[in-house]
Amino acid sequence: MEQFLIVAAAHFLALLSPGPDFFLVARTSMSAGWLKATGACLGIALANGVFIVAAFSGVSALHPDSALFVALQLAGCAYLLYIGVLFIRHAGASSLPQVSVRANALNSPWLQGLLMGFLSAILNPKNALFYVSLASMVSGSQTSAGWKLTYAVWMFSAVLLWDMLVAAAIGNLHVRRRFARLLPWLERVSGAVLILLALGVLTHLAWR
Repeated sequence: MEQFLIVAAAHFLALLSPGPDFFLVARTSMSAGWLKATGACLGIALANGVFIVAAFSGVSALHPDSALFVALQLAGCAYLLYIGVLFIRHAGASSLPQVSVRANALNSPWLQGLLMGFLSAILNPKNALFYVSLASMVSGSQTSAGWKLTYAVWMFSAVLLWDMLVAAAIGNLHVRRRFARLLPWLERVSGAVLILLALGVLTHLAWR
């Protein structure tokens, strides 16, 4: 149980660190409401679930020296650059006041958020390395199928619940109305951060 608490705490602290997934959820929630952002939250959690299963199964493709992992990094950089440019280019284009809860629940934008969330998380190589590191921490006495399932369920649930909490907090109607004027700047800053992250990874790959 002590080891579980250590791993759970490390995982949760990592969730608190803003990254591409956070900016995607924040932007989606603030521009269209938290219901639409739940699609992105679920997509992010599902992608994390893929990495969790792969890490605890010992898939060698997640190791930094593998060709597939390098390809994942390059694809991730391309996606981050695309999303970053998209955020900057369309900053302030969203209409904040008119967001229908019923429409958001039924229309395809939720599915678009699901796809964008999944791509954002699955193309982030840092997620792969993080879960490999956590899996290596529990390679001792608690390696039974039951413990692995416990870790997997906890991590998947923590990612999903945390992102939904962020979406609900930022997508609150009163918060969105109060910070409506700040949305274009949030989108520009988020886009710039994503582009810088991609450039940082590309620079690291070039100097390896």
